[in-house]
Amino acid sequence: MAVPRDVRFMSLSNLAAVCGTLAGVGGFAHGVGEILQGSQSPDALVFDSWAEGRIAENLGGEPAMTLVPNLLIAGILTIGVSLALIAWSICLLERRHAGGVLVLLSLLLLLVGGGFGPPLLGMFAGLVAGGAHASRRTWGRRFADGAGRVLAASWPGLFWLTALNAVFLVVGSLVVGAALDLAVPDLFVYSLFLMVVTMPLATLAGIASRIRTRTGHEAGAVAASAVQQR
Repeated sequence: MAVPRDVRFMSLSNLAAVCGTLAGVGGFAHGVGEILQGSQSPDALVFDSWAEGRIAENLGGEPAMTLVPNLLIAGILTIGVSLALIAWSICLLERRHAGGVLVLLSLLLLLVGGGFGPPLLGMFAGLVAGGAHASRRTWGRRFADGAGRVLAASWPGLFWLTALNAVFLVVGSLVVGAALDLAVPDLFVYSLFLMVVTMPLATLAGIASRIRTRTGHEAGAVAASAVQQR
């Protein structure tokens, strides 16, 4: 039986790719603001990525931290790491240890000036990518009971909630704060809190769904073979 296209799309790998790419886009936006501030030292370890314009006024300046003592260099490094994060998320997540690399790139993004939301999103994307390679032998028994069935059943909803919340957190903030000129920074803080809750749950649900679906397919194949042999 062919698997519906929307079901094939709902995978942990695709969720990690979406969230990792969005993390890179968010970091890129911080880097642009830092470059526009020119070759000067940040006021403190934590500073505003954007000092002027609608993003500065409506989104609290997009706070960030950096270990680089020059904002121009910090911005260039932030954009470079953001592009690497995007490229890795799109092209290389099928590798077994891709999740760990995604976490390391996100940590580097945090340290050079990529803000707080985008690196956190990227780290959770690394967690999701790791879940895509979770061992069936390790997790199979843990999801064999009722909790596994509940998690597997919640996977489609958690997939879309997590993906759409990530889009809202990164793209929505730019649209609302910059394009629509609305000052609603608290809305995106709540979105960040939601991400912290949903992404680990989505990882567990995705693992449970994949394992139980594969187990179901194998049981169906055995039953069909037994019928044919009669």
